Amino acid sequence: MSHQFLDNQLQADDFIRLFAAAGWGDVPRDMVECALQNSYATFSVVREGRVIAMGRLLGDGAMAFFLKDFVVEPAFQGKGIGRMLLSHMEAYIASRLQPGWTGYLQLVSAKGMEGFYQKAGYAIHPHDHSGPGMSKWIEANS
Repeated sequence: MSHQFLDNQLQADDFIRLFAAAGWGDVPRDMVECALQNSYATFSVVREGRVIAMGRLLGDGAMAFFLKDFVVEPAFQGKGIGRMLLSHMEAYIASRLQPGWTGYLQLVSAKGMEGFYQKAGYAIHPHDHSGPGMSKWIEANS
């Protein structure tokens, strides 16, 4: 069965469905639409007309990129789709860098998925070059 990769066509409905399927909860549609609109790029894997995987890039288009919301629908995990999508996203970045440039792609792994990213060549932080990944939730002002 062949899969189609779509760049910058991820729709809110598919995002919301896959986000929930990953166990990350429900997110408001208007929030998702804003996030998709302001992403550097979005990616979808389509099989038989259905989006079965997604990923989103944030970044400056030159030096720094951040992988967000990388999900493969549970029924399709373990079939190489995530690896193909990650490779597609890396190639997308590489194709937009000027000759001689090197971009830095970072991510925060979902718990238990560190091995997937390590097999794809990602280093677990901290390492010699940089410190640990960190995050903080920021609430809207009332």
